[in-house]
Amino acid sequence: MAAIDEKRRAAEAALVHVTDGMTLGVGTGSTVDIFIDLLIEKVAADKISIVTVPSSFATGHRLRAAGFRVECLTSISTIPLAIDGADEVDSQLALIKGGGAALLREKILAETAEEFIVIVDQGKLVSKLGVKMPVPVEVIPPALSLSLKRIRELGGTPKVRQAHRKAGPVITDNGNFIVDVTFSEIIDAAQLDCQLISIPGVLETGLFPHQTNAVYVGTDSDIKRLVK
Repeated sequence: MAAIDEKRRAAEAALVHVTDGMTLGVGTGSTVDIFIDLLIEKVAADKISIVTVPSSFATGHRLRAAGFRVECLTSISTIPLAIDGADEVDSQLALIKGGGAALLREKILAETAEEFIVIVDQGKLVSKLGVKMPVPVEVIPPALSLSLKRIRELGGTPKVRQAHRKAGPVITDNGNFIVDVTFSEIIDAAQLDCQLISIPGVLETGLFPHQTNAVYVGTDSDIKRLVK
């Protein structure tokens, strides 16, 4: 229960940035689900109207079901604000994302936003990226064998993510595979991101080295706001 309470505190803190008439990018994950619950309450209580841009089918379905106007990333070139969670956050506000297999659209959303705010519980804070989580990599199916080979050459240990309650690998909203890659140490997240993306068939990685403007961290008693 503690982690849920911490996520809720972080989501509440980010909610103050949402204003009437705004186009808001909404990410994917358990903390974002809590944010959406609070967003529904805020819109009803304050009688405001916003346009939402989701980073996944799952988030889009939730927002439509709640009555929000939902726009696709394909029709949006810039938005004032996007709010999302993360799997790891280091001291420089670099992230690992992609636990929900939405990393490609999440990165597009983050890059589209003028301000990208991340909401996490304190368990997501790490001294170095990759301490707790592997790096998710989205790979097109024809490039899987080549990608696994090249990832190993970079010093990574790749594993194709397997689905639950479905036989076979996880398939992303874009029709691709997720490869979770463990590295003994990530010294330079930006450099590693570039090296992985240079592999033919790799579409995106879950490394977000420089996209974050601020992070709200829910603790057991309060909120921490981290900025660069």
